[in-house]
Amino acid sequence: MSREPINLTPPVERAILVSAPFKRSSAKHTVDEHLEELGRLADTAGAQVIGTLTQQLDRPHPGTYLGSGKVEELKLRIQELGATLVIFDDELSPAQGKNIEQIVRTRVMDRAELILDIFATRARSSEARMQVELAQLEYLLPRLTRMWTHLEKMRGGIGMRGPGETQLETDRRLIQHRIRILKERLADVERAREIQRQGRHAHFRVALVGYTNAGKSSILRVMAGDGDVFVEDRLFATLDPLTREVPVGDGYTVLLTDTVGFIRKLPHHLVASFRATLAEAREADLLLHVIDASHPAWEEQRDVVDGVLNELGLAERPVAYVMNKMDAVPESEQGAMRERVANLMPNSLFVSAIADGGLDGLRRLLLDSLRQQRPVLEVRIPAADGRLIAEVHRDGEVLDQEAEEDVIVLRARLDERSIGRLRQAGARVKVVQSVNRPSGMPRGTAVPLP
Repeated sequence: MSREPINLTPPVERAILVSAPFKRSSAKHTVDEHLEELGRLADTAGAQVIGTLTQQLDRPHPGTYLGSGKVEELKLRIQELGATLVIFDDELSPAQGKNIEQIVRTRVMDRAELILDIFATRARSSEARMQVELAQLEYLLPRLTRMWTHLEKMRGGIGMRGPGETQLETDRRLIQHRIRILKERLADVERAREIQRQGRHAHFRVALVGYTNAGKSSILRVMAGDGDVFVEDRLFATLDPLTREVPVGDGYTVLLTDTVGFIRKLPHHLVASFRATLAEAREADLLLHVIDASHPAWEEQRDVVDGVLNELGLAERPVAYVMNKMDAVPESEQGAMRERVANLMPNSLFVSAIADGGLDGLRRLLLDSLRQQRPVLEVRIPAADGRLIAEVHRDGEVLDQEAEEDVIVLRARLDERSIGRLRQAGARVKVVQSVNRPSGMPRGTAVPLP
């Protein structure tokens, strides 16, 4: 009997990447960049990329997506390289995936399934795990027949129902039941989150949005001074929203939330299931659209994020574009980049989460935006009420103070909660300058910089 130890390490998948841009599309000019991104996704999922295959299409073949000759070429490449997995850069229909697998005799995944797999391994909180499971089940439901090819010879029909069809029907019912349960649980989570957000109405709330790996978590980590914020140079390093109180100067703080990153061709199941998480962005007073300035396709990434924000109903939120990772842009190219950005997105910020003082401009922007949304008030408090006067100095920004007989008159910026407390305590509060809320700003118009 062999005494060799049993190896429990799962084998590393050897993957071939397949991209098939349309001839009439501009995607054929960026096929290398798209394959590089797909390769990074495969690496994040734990696969080893051993080869690529491309074909320009007039339109996808309804049965196999690629042309018949290209599918045969793919089969030969698999045999030559010893591949165990084929990953398509586009989403395949259930029939296309099944037909390709039958021809090449190797497991086939599309981009959507790969992203779902990454999300499943990266989800940490119970909410994120439920959202990912929901997306996976909705993706799996129309593809069940592909999972039961070993029973495909069982005949169906009236009087001829075999165990294959019975099992498929059972699985469909189980999956549909699980989907209903997950949606009910996520609705409960959303109601709980809504209660939490109600307690934050007095705070100025800012959400970091952007393409995956644009540096959102790095910005949150530096601005909050919290070394526990997870940062990794990988796609979808973090999935769960994370909120921290961030000082922005003059005694003010804002609530800064890091949201899940977006990506090109994001599976629509994930967009739908993550609506609860992205409610943090819907409730934000300001969106910071973080862009990786060092990436050669940053303009395409910006358009992808804007498209997803539109799909989520966030197109009318105030937005400030933040060009991050300027430390990674060669000095010889920075002038041309700044000019290009100024033409496309006036008033954009150029920052670095690594360089000393690289986020100072962002703090000034947040401080100025916060001030614009707090009214200037005239507060009249009896001179003997030192506690109430001290509260105004503690919770607001006092612009001026003078004494009138036995009353102290203060001009200050205060939030709505502080205003309510002052009035309940008997102080006389009058608005001198109303707030300037930049709501309804069209997409592409940045919040004016300080």
